Amino acid sequence: MASQDWFDKDFYSMLGVAKDVSDADLKKTYRKLARRYHPDSNQGDAAAEAKFKEISEAYSVLSDPEQRKEYDQIRAMGSGARFTAGGQGAGGFEDVFSMFGQGRGARYQSAEDVDDIFAMFNQQQGGRFGSGRFGQPSGGYRGFGGPTRGADVTARTTIDFITATKGETITLQGEDGKPFKVKIPAGVSDGQKIRLRGRGRPSPDGGEPGDIVVQVAVRPHPVFTRDGLNLRVTVPVTFTEATLGATIEVPTLGGDPVKLRVAPGTPSGRVLRVRGRGVQTQKGTGDLLAEVQVAVPSHLDDAAREALQRFHDLEPKENPRADLMAKARG
Repeated sequence: MASQDWFDKDFYSMLGVAKDVSDADLKKTYRKLARRYHPDSNQGDAAAEAKFKEISEAYSVLSDPEQRKEYDQIRAMGSGARFTAGGQGAGGFEDVFSMFGQGRGARYQSAEDVDDIFAMFNQQQGGRFGSGRFGQPSGGYRGFGGPTRGADVTARTTIDFITATKGETITLQGEDGKPFKVKIPAGVSDGQKIRLRGRGRPSPDGGEPGDIVVQVAVRPHPVFTRDGLNLRVTVPVTFTEATLGATIEVPTLGGDPVKLRVAPGTPSGRVLRVRGRGVQTQKGTGDLLAEVQVAVPSHLDDAAREALQRFHDLEPKENPRADLMAKARG
């Protein structure tokens, strides 16, 4: 702020308080005025916005004990003290310099001495009122201090796997006991947070309210797992299906099964892809990834055992672990 304004503006009158007002009463009065004149409550009202800036300037100075002391000292000099280039009124400079022990008519040894004087009035490079004491940021509405933002409220919810995949609007209970709705987007992940702007706690002094931050936990599915936008499922096949080939059915999430062709000689662990049957979101659609797992029979009757033994006698005498052992030795 220009030093001239410190002489001309009566911050106490702007806020309607006495010069000996306590810090608590000063804060209470400012909050009341801030709620009344805040631009968010008076959109398009230039007069209200100007008034809001005015009371914010006043409160920014008077709420800081050091700035308030300096302001009172400068105001005590009277409106006759002016910062002019010379001639009439030059005594105003001397009165101010005397505050730093220089006295009337004193000489200054360097430009830094003058800079120290003007620093008191926030005249240093880039300095302007509203950016805090001696140019330090203070935040608030457009750099003039002002109302603070309300606190965020954290909520938690646990949803089913299919709800997280397809999306749904659910109802939760707020900390005040009142219900509120949350739109769960399709494809939400376990641990993801959803922010409801402006639904948190109100500002203590007329500022913007905080948000509600909902942290989502997703229950695991007994069959499917998530892999980004893809869905994974493990599909058992018999030894003969994997060896001779077969057409099998594979489940889909919330829909009819699809048929997949298992090629002859398919090993356990091979992944078969079903395009477009994964998670559908606005960003894209994933696939269904079916991993083949060869199921080994645990109970054989005598006829099946004899048939398997005949197969063993006829199968190629290749060691399927030979390559593994060679790599291990190398």
